[in-house]
Amino acid sequence: MTNGNQWNSKATFIFSILSATFGMGSIWRLSYVIYSNGGGSFFIPYIIAILVMGIPFLILEYGLGFSLKDTFSNIVEKINPKFEVISWMVLLAVFMVFLYYVVIVGWDLMYLISSFTFQWGSSPAQFFVHNIGGSSDLSESFYFMIPTAISILIIWAIVWHISHKDLNDGIGKFSSVMVPLLLVTLSVIVIYAVTLPGAGLGISTLLTPDWKTLANVDIWIAAFCQIIFSLNLGVGLGITFSSYLPKGYKLIDSVLLLVFLNSLFEIFSSLGVFSILGYMSSTTGIPLTQLVSEQTGLMFVVFPKIFNVMGPAGRIMAPLLFITIMFAGIGSTVGGLEPFINSLIDKLDWSRSRAVTWTCAVGFIGSAMFATNIGSYTLRLVDIFLNEFTLLILIAAQCIIFTWIFDAESLIPVLNDNSTFNVGRFWKYTVKYILPLLLIVIWILGIDEFIAKTNTFEFTLYVILTAILVVSSVILTKIKSRE
Repeated sequence: MTNGNQWNSKATFIFSILSATFGMGSIWRLSYVIYSNGGGSFFIPYIIAILVMGIPFLILEYGLGFSLKDTFSNIVEKINPKFEVISWMVLLAVFMVFLYYVVIVGWDLMYLISSFTFQWGSSPAQFFVHNIGGSSDLSESFYFMIPTAISILIIWAIVWHISHKDLNDGIGKFSSVMVPLLLVTLSVIVIYAVTLPGAGLGISTLLTPDWKTLANVDIWIAAFCQIIFSLNLGVGLGITFSSYLPKGYKLIDSVLLLVFLNSLFEIFSSLGVFSILGYMSSTTGIPLTQLVSEQTGLMFVVFPKIFNVMGPAGRIMAPLLFITIMFAGIGSTVGGLEPFINSLIDKLDWSRSRAVTWTCAVGFIGSAMFATNIGSYTLRLVDIFLNEFTLLILIAAQCIIFTWIFDAESLIPVLNDNSTFNVGRFWKYTVKYILPLLLIVIWILGIDEFIAKTNTFEFTLYVILTAILVVSSVILTKIKSRE
């Protein structure tokens, strides 16, 4: 490993890993995924995904990073050089995720600016469509939204400023401030939301399962993909961050703490969002499931609604919430890009500053593609493609590489050392047999519906994304390391 980065304290590591998980995946994505997948029914596959995939796979990642102390791509290449291309597919898929993720943070920046005057008015949904994210009207595909593009540029500039610094001075310091601020602000919003008239309707929708929806494979795919997205599974983050840990760290304890806090944060955030949806439904007479047409913009429709009825308090809470969400999104981006940047540094023998500069410059160009009048629609398609199609099968591939080619059982003594909770053969069998088989079955079942629902525009987009991913991965694999 070319750099000797190491966390300067356990608290810095915890805050940094929470910063990467307490982001849009918890606040933005979970709410619209639940909204689109049967409300309370979603939590059944959600919990199963945590138990079968989230915890076991995170333990595997932490063990690999802590034991081998190397970059993600190097670890895969050392296990078997033939699989290095898989590691670059993973890293590039994650990079592509952050191309649209930064766009959402850019939307948030625009709402932060608008929050001082409540520019969204009485119809936040229309404000979002016409001024921020656009719609699915392909006839306006070439209309470029300049303010959105400028916001995206600003976010990438901030990411560059944080990421080009050393580990603890950049990610570490930023996360230590951001995480507590996010928790405090969101708590105030949620507590207020649950007191609104009609909040009970939203909470009931959130918590009441519709058992019939569990027969639909889409809800299972969505649950597993949500855990991948929010816990950053299979994207190299767990391996990279754990490689910076000093000896004597309680690895399994850290995994369980992270999963518990992340789920608690996600459910808590959703409680606030659905309380507001209940309020909106009771005051407008519109069924709760028909309130928002552009689901990726759910957060940017719901929160402005509550600020409109908060009175003077809303004038204070609106800017505070949007700036906190912006920090959360930036924190997730900085943390999520670290494995990609780290592998580039090692592969190309670049300085950290050069690797970060190139990453952010290319990132801005890619993100600007979403600054059109169909930005929100395209973003949703890319999110589905990467999370429900690409990363799902790539995690199954990693399970096979890390447990069938590499002996995962050799990690058990390292994982159990100093940890309060221990793993054994059941954990090994889960990540070696149960998890890859389950992921492959879900992926195969999902592909049929995925293709059946795809129109010409969507299919063309998916082919282009696949070509970019495969060709770029092959090129990076062919480049010989300068070490």
